[in-house]
Amino acid sequence: MLLSFFKRRRPAARHSVWHESLQVSQWLAFAPTELPELPALNPAPLLDPTRAFDVCHVGLVLRAVLGVQLLLALGMALVARDGAQWLALTANGTVVTMFAVLSWLLVVCAAKRLWPRLPELAQWAALLVLGAAGALLGFALLNLTSDEPASPWRWGSIAAAGASGAGLLLAWLKLREHSQRPADALAQLVELQSRIRPHFLFNTLNSAIALVQIDPARAEGVLEDLAELFRVALADSSTSVTLAEEVELAKRYLAIEQIRFGKRLRVVWHLDPTAGSARLPPLLLQPLVENAVRHGVEPNDEGGELEVTTTRRGGEVEIRIVNTVGAPARIPGHGLALRNVRQRLRLMHDVAGRFEIDSGEDRFALRIVLPL
Repeated sequence: MLLSFFKRRRPAARHSVWHESLQVSQWLAFAPTELPELPALNPAPLLDPTRAFDVCHVGLVLRAVLGVQLLLALGMALVARDGAQWLALTANGTVVTMFAVLSWLLVVCAAKRLWPRLPELAQWAALLVLGAAGALLGFALLNLTSDEPASPWRWGSIAAAGASGAGLLLAWLKLREHSQRPADALAQLVELQSRIRPHFLFNTLNSAIALVQIDPARAEGVLEDLAELFRVALADSSTSVTLAEEVELAKRYLAIEQIRFGKRLRVVWHLDPTAGSARLPPLLLQPLVENAVRHGVEPNDEGGELEVTTTRRGGEVEIRIVNTVGAPARIPGHGLALRNVRQRLRLMHDVAGRFEIDSGEDRFALRIVLPL
């Protein structure tokens, strides 16, 4: 009905727009042109400088502890006479290594915004000294249960081992951050390209033009939603946002698509208010609902249903996006959006964030788990 109305009014609208454009162009020919000076655009950083020192994730802490314990076990196996002595040496050494590693990770995590401000050499010096101090404190705790005082040589070797362990951990963190740069930059580039899709812009503007004739207020709302989507798409993608903000952005996008599809697009929201504080990368939810509309609603004459659910379970938040499946999409997808979301989620939350796909004959479901 809306499109038929727009088609009937199109010739008159074109004549009116052409006539008004001619008047405006004639006025501009004689009016002085005074354009406001636009601020310079600074490209958003592709990476957060604190990422290399962001060791606050459970998965990363677990890897660091297991790696150090493996080195300890191998080292004790070289000097032990038998299995019993190896077990005793490893147990004593665990007291030192666990205290040193956990205290080192705790201090690095607490001051993760401080380390990038230091020169490279100062970073290494400070964190090596921190590793040596942690090992010495751990060895002092172990010596509380010993009657024999340790020799200065033993204290020196423990400090050297702590500094060496800290150096290995720091080298691993920097190598890990460096190896993720190409993937992160590509993910953000694909994200920006997928957001500013010409056909989506064209369809949205067509909907707004049609609404101008019958409902100017609603047309203004469509353009405001479109402006907000583009504002977020061009914002700094190295920061994180809350789930509540992502849900609001997805609602704006679906409101625009509702103009185009009408009753064919049926959206159901089940939102848990306590889950809105979870952090996630920006523009993570919107491409998923866009995929659901593109592959689950657009190809089908009868449309489809999209259900979005957020639930808080203890220290985790679960997001479920389920859409019906009918006819195949007119333009087959390449899975870029799904790979993009999975990659960005892994980069931000490591193993604490999960992304699962459940595809059936009549429905397609996505499940995302985020830590609080």
